[in-house]
Amino acid sequence: MTTILIFLVVLIVAVITGVPIAFGLMLAGIGMLWQMGFLDWQSIALQMTNSADSFPLLAIPFFLLAGEVMNAGGLSKRLVTLGLALVGHLRGGLGYVAIVTAVLLASLSGSAIADTAVLAGMLVPIMRSSGYPMGRASGLIASGGIIAPVIPPSIGYIVFGVAGNVSITRLFLSGIVPGVAMALALTATWWLMCRRENMSTLPRRSGAEIRTALVDALVALMLPVIIVGGLKFGIFTPTEAGVVACVYAIFAGAVIYREISLKALYDCMISAIRTTAAVMLLIAAAGITAYAITIAGVPQQLAGLLGPLAQHQVLLMLAIVLIVIAVGTALDFIPTILVLTPVLLPIAKQAGIDPVYFGVVFMMSAAIGLLTPPVGAVLNVVCAVAQQRYSDVVRGVFPFIVVQLLLLVLLVLFPQIVTVPGQWLY
Repeated sequence: MTTILIFLVVLIVAVITGVPIAFGLMLAGIGMLWQMGFLDWQSIALQMTNSADSFPLLAIPFFLLAGEVMNAGGLSKRLVTLGLALVGHLRGGLGYVAIVTAVLLASLSGSAIADTAVLAGMLVPIMRSSGYPMGRASGLIASGGIIAPVIPPSIGYIVFGVAGNVSITRLFLSGIVPGVAMALALTATWWLMCRRENMSTLPRRSGAEIRTALVDALVALMLPVIIVGGLKFGIFTPTEAGVVACVYAIFAGAVIYREISLKALYDCMISAIRTTAAVMLLIAAAGITAYAITIAGVPQQLAGLLGPLAQHQVLLMLAIVLIVIAVGTALDFIPTILVLTPVLLPIAKQAGIDPVYFGVVFMMSAAIGLLTPPVGAVLNVVCAVAQQRYSDVVRGVFPFIVVQLLLLVLLVLFPQIVTVPGQWLY
């Protein structure tokens, strides 16, 4: 118990004092090892190296670079334009555009922060000029942004798969239906809200304009088809899918759309390198924490606490979901995965829960943490781009959080929603 207390105190103090979370995880792990008398600097260096030395993790920089290139090369812009052409004329149509585009962007980049920034940057000015309630509209955009960690290619699935030794391909394919379900839940909620609001609409586009927008976005729309099809038929691995996505995005932006220059490509590479370095440092730092947690027997202790629920998979999953969401209110997305996966996944396996199903539900729970204060990374992005007060966006996002939680409970009660389509696709 003392060891766990040291871990929590060090990590909480690090978060409160503004210490980067990677260094907070290092300090927490070192503190645990020191308390147990296992402090060995060579072992610490070895654990950090081994944690980051994984071939599947190569997919992270490639997918990050693909996402940057898509934004700079015009692919993301064309998806937004297509959404405006299809549903922009409906009451509250810009909200539907945000949801549709969120799904399309999620299937391209896998980064909630990047997708939210693109959505907010392109749609918030139009929503504001159209008289939309900005707190609610910002909340919808933030809620659409968290679809990215659930629909492939998700950076979160890659990290979870490496940390838990779970098939990343199966995680990718099993996340498609839950991700689409999140979008449908947001659509129904927004429809109910729009019935009570008098929102201005955009002019209906002609058939010719819709066809033009569709043809213009066709190159971007083909990328998720190529990725999912390649994984489904075993043409390439998730890591190789990242390379394919990267090359495809560069070709589309530079050759087909001709909107990305060598200078812009260089800037995209620098941005992807910086983000990758931050993620890899987190993974290496979490290696120390996972090593200390294993030595301290935390999984066994937590299994003992959750032991009475082991015979009731639904109750166990509900308890795990609550733990992940609670931790996600204080930690960012990747640290939540790295800290909790080695602790909770063994418990789920002992209870006979499919690790792929567990991973999808875990990812949805962690993604909801991106919307919850006090951290709420996606909320901060929307506030910065939309220039809205944090409290207004929190109030606006609350109904959408409730709906996503209800969907999460539905997936816990009926695992077949995840497992059956995932097995069929695989």
